[in-house]
Parts: sequence; C-alpha cells; structure tokens
Amino acid sequence: MQIWVDADACPKVVKEILFRVAERAQLLVSFVANQPVPLPRSPFLQAVQVAQGFDIADNEIVRRCAPGDLVITADIPLAAEVIDKGATALNPRGELYTRENVRQRLNMRDFLDTMRASGVHTGGPAALDQRDRQAFANALDSFVARARRRPADPA
Repeated sequence: MQIWVDADACPKVVKEILFRVAERAQLLVSFVANQPVPLPRSPFLQAVQVAQGFDIADNEIVRRCAPGDLVITADIPLAAEVIDKGATALNPRGELYTRENVRQRLNMRDFLDTMRASGVHTGGPAALDQRDRQAFANALDSFVARARRRPADPA
C-alpha cells in the first residue's frame, strides 16, 4: 500500500500529519504537485513534480495509484477516478469518499458550479479547525491499521 497526496492544495497541517504517519508506519507517501513540495528527509517521503497545467497532477495520481492505495484529496472528480481504480480516497477533513457517496458529491459540486456560473455566491469551505485535523488523523490511522491487517496478496 502507498499513500498518494494531491499536494497542490493540501493544507500544511495535513502534510505534517502525513509526515508523522509515514515514519511511524514506514509507508511510502508521495506528494504529487506541479510545484516543488518541501519535505523532511525521509526514505518514506517522496515529491513527484509534474508539469504545470489543469489536472496534470490529478492525472498522474490516477495513472500511478493501484488498488489498496490511499489518495488524500479534496478534489471530488479525482476521488471518483481513484475509487474506480480500486483505491481509497480520503479528504483533509477526515471524510472517506466511497462508491456510494462520491457520485452524490459530484452531483452537488456540479450543481454549485452551475449556481456560481449564474452569478449566485455559494461561499467556500470553512478553514480546517482542530476537529477536522483530529478527524483526518483518526481516519488515516484507521485506514493504515486496516491495511496492515489485510492478508498479503497470494500472487
């Protein structure tokens, strides 16, 4: 299992949680972005810089992730794509995207885009608070613990 991070918009506090989990669990965490991502020196942390452009980092994550991997993103279309590949998606607020809820979230996102295009101010998400950070850390720890308990692939 590997963790992939949509790093361009990932909050700093979430990155710091991921740094600690990578070391503690000895899991490879790859931060994919179209700009340099400063990382502490660690054999478990990797920066993957891609070219500038719309969805290039997202496309790279989709290309590289595999079933059983975890993708950290607030990007709902990216979450839907990685779920289709058999990976799991978790947003920085600790909410797990599932096959059941990602389509509903895509529909809501599209609806809000339509509202904004017609001039309606819909506001944005609230800043991450302590509860969000704790929810993310708990969800991440739960995922890592479940992944560690899974039997190895007999292949």
